[in-house]
Amino acid sequence: MISFVRGPVASVGLSQAVLDVHGVGMMVHATPATLGTLHVGREATLTTSMIVREDSMTLFGFASPDEREVFDVLLSVSGIGPRLALAVLAVLPPEAIRVAVASGDGKTFTKVPGIGPKVAGRIVLELAGKLVPRGTAAEPVPVQPDWKPQVVAAMTSLGWSERDASASIDKATADEDELLATGNVAAILRATLRWLGQDGARSSAARAGSRA
Repeated sequence: MISFVRGPVASVGLSQAVLDVHGVGMMVHATPATLGTLHVGREATLTTSMIVREDSMTLFGFASPDEREVFDVLLSVSGIGPRLALAVLAVLPPEAIRVAVASGDGKTFTKVPGIGPKVAGRIVLELAGKLVPRGTAAEPVPVQPDWKPQVVAAMTSLGWSERDASASIDKATADEDELLATGNVAAILRATLRWLGQDGARSSAARAGSRA
């Protein structure tokens, strides 16, 4: 594996650059932000990840090891290839990706061209617990429990919006400390759906009473 490349920049394109590494032109695909830091004739160093296929070997370059780490983790999501993973990093910085995954915020990923609600939900679901916000001691980043993105994903597949699903889970489990401690996704989902049914019944009764 080639973990980094260093050398004078030979050329910079819209989606890739070529570095002269001891007389060998190494083509590296990168985000617009990373490419914007490169200047022809100046020496540069890029952290890289090599994707090996049967018919090709492709280098992807990053401004930092953190970007490469997030890129590699994104590749573990079913349906996410290197081009789409790079597109995510082109739109979202690594910490924003970590926070979105930890908070179950799939909507953040729909900002990336080519990613719809289903793929966004899959990213949140499959990466839960794999990407943790780093934050700082002065500005801690709130982290959702590991089970919540899974319950939210299950509810969105049943037709609820992510916002309504998250709010319903919080209300349904407000006094269920023992249930939350188990982290049992199926049990929490059932409790939330049961609460929604009871709440709907209460709302219908209230409307009937007001008409009477």
